[in-house]
Amino acid sequence: MSSAPNPLAHLRNNTSPWWWKDKGLRALALGIAVGFSSSVSTGYDGAVMAGLQANSLFMKAIDHPSPTKLGTIVAAQSLGAIPGYIPAAWATDKFGRRWALVIGYIIIIIGALVQTFTTGGWKMFGGRFILGFGGSFTGVAGGPYTAEIAHPRNRAQTTALIQTCFYIGSIIAAWVCFGAVYMRHTNWSWRMCLLFQIIVPVMALAAIPFIPESPRWLVANGRVEEAHDMLAKYHANGDKSDELVVYELQEIQEAIEIEREAKGMSWTTFIKTKGNRWRLAIILTVAFTSQWAGNGVISFYLVTILQSVGITNAVQQTGYNAGLQVFNWLAAIFGALVCEKFGRRKMWLTSAIGMFFSYVVITACSAAYANGHDPAGKAVMAMLFIYFFFYDIGYTGLTLAYPLEILPFNLRSKGVAILLMCVMLSSTFNTYVNPIALASITWKYYFVFLAVLIFAIVVIYFAFPETKGRMLEEIAVIFDGDKAELHTQNHLHDERDLKQVPSSPDTEAKEIRYDNDKRV
Repeated sequence: MSSAPNPLAHLRNNTSPWWWKDKGLRALALGIAVGFSSSVSTGYDGAVMAGLQANSLFMKAIDHPSPTKLGTIVAAQSLGAIPGYIPAAWATDKFGRRWALVIGYIIIIIGALVQTFTTGGWKMFGGRFILGFGGSFTGVAGGPYTAEIAHPRNRAQTTALIQTCFYIGSIIAAWVCFGAVYMRHTNWSWRMCLLFQIIVPVMALAAIPFIPESPRWLVANGRVEEAHDMLAKYHANGDKSDELVVYELQEIQEAIEIEREAKGMSWTTFIKTKGNRWRLAIILTVAFTSQWAGNGVISFYLVTILQSVGITNAVQQTGYNAGLQVFNWLAAIFGALVCEKFGRRKMWLTSAIGMFFSYVVITACSAAYANGHDPAGKAVMAMLFIYFFFYDIGYTGLTLAYPLEILPFNLRSKGVAILLMCVMLSSTFNTYVNPIALASITWKYYFVFLAVLIFAIVVIYFAFPETKGRMLEEIAVIFDGDKAELHTQNHLHDERDLKQVPSSPDTEAKEIRYDNDKRV
């Protein structure tokens, strides 16, 4: 599908073309950072559990669990998140994105403290369960909040960058665990790693009083003037008559009015129309394949995989994990920044196909090592980097960004809740089954992931539409047909009327230049 001309390209906007040179956009960066922090927190948790499995004092503290019990402890974060997604979606819509983040981060801090100051496998399970419940609130609120406050000029890249921040948390956790290995004779070698989980939540809570609420939530709750003030302050440096600001406000009001005319949106709305069923199918595919493509077994049980190819030294294991996380972060950022240039569908296919062939080599080399070919173990270590490169350029950023794009405003929080709930369900299955399967059949387990990747490639090719260069209304046309197209035509008519809005006499308005390939 060819991209349509951007209907906002000629609207004048009182901002600098480069965000770091603009006062309003610099201030907005704090709110975006808070939205990103949910992914940072989740990434830290994933990597810290992988790293601590190489710490003998930690394994002793949780009673040297069997593979089944270890899987249960690791899965506790996912088990805690699952019951939290429905109340999280309700709280996000009822009290606002910011208050949902506050609730989530307070619960995460409680869970982190329980993990840090207890011993025993089941107490560790309890702390991780609490942490996961809090993470459901920050996960549901963080993504929509970031997408809804971002400036239209860089919204595509900003949204794609949300999940790349997972690796910021992973990098910090991996290197903390690496350094803690040298604290050989104290339980603080593992307690410190878990205590550090409170740092990001504390920083986010300190920043929340100084960041704006989502303008879409404000309009939905009858606070239109506050939404107008927010858009003017952060998207036009205070110019309330700015053409882009007036257009954005009108767009938000129209979307909310459509929701009200539909007499509200419930969870069953996802199955009432062909377009929403299509959206739901994409969300479910993204959620489950993002966890069943082999990344889960590597992320949480990297130590086991390295041991299976002869890497048994704790320093080597934690060092390899730390280096892998840095590589993942750089690859994910690259994928996020080029997603608008190459298109979402092409990035999805490149990611899935690349992972498939990488896993073929990983499986073959693991089998060769198991049959006595020692050099094949080093090949597995190299191929893990290649596999994650392909995962990172597509799945890392688009797993959240693509559903946020295809979901209409009135279903966005619920859609993200469904996405994350399914991610956690599949992750729970993985983290419980993976250690058992790896201990029982070792490298043969990789064939399951190859089958999932084949399924993902087929579904992406036939069912994932391209959204590159399209406004939200144009994306709705793909899913909803003529009704959405009529809405788009009315919107474009309104945009022409906005040309007559005078700019503020106190401010020199500048034309937005939508050059997403060069400016972020």
